[in-house]
Amino acid sequence: MANLSQEKRQRMLAFLDTIRQEHKDDDDVLIALGEIESELNAKKYGLVWEQHEEAVDVMMRTHIPVFTEDAGKEITTSAGGVYNFLLEGDNLHSLRLLEKTHRGRIDVIYIDPPYNTKNKEFIYADSRVGADDGFRHSKWLSFMSSRLHIAKNLLAEDGLIFISIDDNELAPLTMLCNEIFGEENFVDNIIWKKRYGGGAKEKYLVTLQEYILVYARDISKIPEITVPLSDEMIAKYYKMKDDNYDVRGGFRTHPLEANKTLDERVNLQYPIPAPDGTLVYPKRQWLWSKERVEKAIASGELHFSQGKDGTWNIQTKQYLKDENGVVRRGKFQSIIDNIYTQHGTNEMIDFFGDAKAFSFPKPSELIVQILSLCDKKDALVLDFFAGSGTTAHAVQKLNQHYGTNYHFILCTNNESGICENITYERLKKVIFGYANRSGKHIEGIPANLKYYRTDFVARDEEYLSDALLEHIAEMVQLEHGVRIDGQRYIMVMSDEEADALEQNWSNYTDVQAMYISKNVLFTSSQVSLFKDTAQFIIPDYYFNFELREEGETW
Repeated sequence: MANLSQEKRQRMLAFLDTIRQEHKDDDDVLIALGEIESELNAKKYGLVWEQHEEAVDVMMRTHIPVFTEDAGKEITTSAGGVYNFLLEGDNLHSLRLLEKTHRGRIDVIYIDPPYNTKNKEFIYADSRVGADDGFRHSKWLSFMSSRLHIAKNLLAEDGLIFISIDDNELAPLTMLCNEIFGEENFVDNIIWKKRYGGGAKEKYLVTLQEYILVYARDISKIPEITVPLSDEMIAKYYKMKDDNYDVRGGFRTHPLEANKTLDERVNLQYPIPAPDGTLVYPKRQWLWSKERVEKAIASGELHFSQGKDGTWNIQTKQYLKDENGVVRRGKFQSIIDNIYTQHGTNEMIDFFGDAKAFSFPKPSELIVQILSLCDKKDALVLDFFAGSGTTAHAVQKLNQHYGTNYHFILCTNNESGICENITYERLKKVIFGYANRSGKHIEGIPANLKYYRTDFVARDEEYLSDALLEHIAEMVQLEHGVRIDGQRYIMVMSDEEADALEQNWSNYTDVQAMYISKNVLFTSSQVSLFKDTAQFIIPDYYFNFELREEGETW
């Protein structure tokens, strides 16, 4: 059948060619015709919306984004330990700087963006977007698109991104993510049952769920996704014991008999001797080869049981731990129905004594479950809609409970003092401990934290290179997760600083790393003196591109 839209488009393009010939000497008309032609040839299927510009983008035409550290808010509980970061300011500003320091390095991104529920919950172009804004959907998509494109660049090859959303923008967000991450990298859409019931204010159906979209940076690089088993699951499913219990824990059983979905194979139709010597034949065939069964019998990994009629049933044992004592992980189901919004509200009351401290916070246990899908001992987690700091709290709980070594970077604005008074204060309580609403003391989970604010340097600054150099330490610390303290971690920005370091090297007894300007040239004696210390050249990609744009360089 004919493609009617294509035929119509071809007629319009042919007409444009006719007009182009008639006005071939009029540059303004030719430019206009070219723009019309581009629109006619634009994407014909997918998500289409009006593109909008943000204040940060406008600002960057005349200014260069930077970070400035608030040293008074630094928290250090582990000398030499890796630092986490809280970045205050517009998250697009922070993301553009993170693109310089963390491209391809983030293991997990979790975000809980504004849901665009008509309640003026997000700001675009310095104004709140509400139901009366005819472009509220396209503004939201522009808002999300610019951030998700950078998020993709930040993800590691085997990285995952989780995005909370509700019905208001679920369909457009899914199409947007298919475009940015690739439809082939869609992992799942987790359904979160966020409340028990209720719905007195609902006019139609009672909405109980929200969603968490899951995409991979490259799904071919993602291993099988599993999660740690809960204590409840272990007690419920791995309660049988045998002589291997001390090494491998309890076990559960699975039938050795194959079902009818498998192709029939004669080599799997052999007898197995039961404990009383009876030969047991399969009704159809076994799952395992004869050789594998013989090894399982020798190691005690088959479970034999007799029915009331005396017939033998043969099952395989699935132990809690592998041969090395590592606890098995389980499969994650796409419906979460044991954690509710009220749990997040209760956490706000525990931290601040007031449920109104932050509206609709996600429960930390929900994010713990999400982060546990990343089966790594060390992982870097980013949340650029950090809000009350739930993701950082979840990272700390995950580390405490499962012995992982995760670190976080949070980005949030400071509207109504949220970053300073809610996010930062919550992190302090998580790190140092606090008394909950019942007066019970909750032990802290030690961590290191640095607090940055977004800032700008004018492109027409008279001494632009010097002005940007003042913010290099923040970039080095952020990229490497360290504190430039002049003792353990040292920056060397000039030959003179290298000379002074050489002369006083005996005073530096615990240097872990040196971060060196590319313009510094060590002498042969300095090369020999510093050779056992880790050295990193401060990279051009921090600000050299912007400096070249302004006709300068380092």
